[in-house]
Amino acid sequence: MKHAISTIVVAGALAIAAPVSAQDSDGDLSEGLGLLGEGTRMILEGLMEEMRPMLDEARPYFEDEVLPFLNRMGELMDDITSYELPERLPNGDIIIRRSPDAPPFVPEDGEVEL
Repeated sequence: MKHAISTIVVAGALAIAAPVSAQDSDGDLSEGLGLLGEGTRMILEGLMEEMRPMLDEARPYFEDEVLPFLNRMGELMDDITSYELPERLPNGDIIIRRSPDAPPFVPEDGEVEL
């Protein structure tokens, strides 16, 4: 993980320095930006290769736990913009309130499940 952070720092430094050096050396900004884009692509590809084992390890959790939860939330909520941010109550319950300015909720089957 330390190496990944170092790679990001180096990419940021290159992103700042490359356009300046491109302008100073030959005045061709587009060439400098092209080289910057290629270098950034190479750094991101390397970063993804380093992160791939961690992502592969986390994939089953997301497929088994997170995706079913999000799918169920999508079934229950008609439009996410019609709701306020979640709120945690003192007892630990989390509620998601419908925005006061949201259009009236009309359930598909005509009944509201409580």
